[in-house]
Amino acid sequence: MSPSRPDLAVYARALAARLPGTWAATYSRHDGYADQLATAGAVWDAGAVGYAASTYVLRHQAVLARPDGARLLVFDRPLRPRRFMVAALEPDAPHDSFHGVGEPNGIAVPADPARAAAQVARRLLPRYEHALRQVRHNTTHPPPRRPAPPLITGTVSIAWYPDGVVGAVTGARDATSALYSAGFQYHPHHRMFLLPAALGDREQITRIDRAAQQLARIGIGVTVRPAPTVTPATPPAPRPALPTAVSAPSR
Repeated sequence: MSPSRPDLAVYARALAARLPGTWAATYSRHDGYADQLATAGAVWDAGAVGYAASTYVLRHQAVLARPDGARLLVFDRPLRPRRFMVAALEPDAPHDSFHGVGEPNGIAVPADPARAAAQVARRLLPRYEHALRQVRHNTTHPPPRRPAPPLITGTVSIAWYPDGVVGAVTGARDATSALYSAGFQYHPHHRMFLLPAALGDREQITRIDRAAQQLARIGIGVTVRPAPTVTPATPPAPRPALPTAVSAPSR
């Protein structure tokens, strides 16, 4: 550790004492990179702080915990000896509870605990509290999944939903690369590949056609049908016709 770097254990206790509410600091050292993975994997951050926690060998860390279960990770900022990083840690909740909840990305803070606490209270804690409320709400009121189109062995089944989103399911492992290359993204909550409505009908048709052509080259067919419904709904607006090459006969 650089001689100019403040002691993390002392810093974490001072930071905890200055945050709103009651926080307790627990300091630990790591013998190797593998020892930090359990905590680093729970960092609720999709930006620079999450990258640092998962990429660099931290050597040590401090966890600030609140009685209600809220937790913050504090560690040395890599390559910056007079700075630290503070990140929220994910709560223990079912995976689906995080659907639609944005990460309360962490922040870099100065070595002065008073200034750092003010920044955490102003910038990080409000985002963290909001995200926690959303997760807790989703845990007791699970968000609904889109009804998936029928899965036909050896094909890709595509459905166009009333809100303009295109969904695809497949049991063919070789089909996923074609879907990804066409811009589909897999959404674990819905358990299907999706094309966002923001692309517009014309671009969605182009991408479906692109995927269908790649799939045809490896012997995988594509079926396109209206999205299944589970409850009565307002009839959706007519979708534009798809190119003939895209749709394969249903089996």
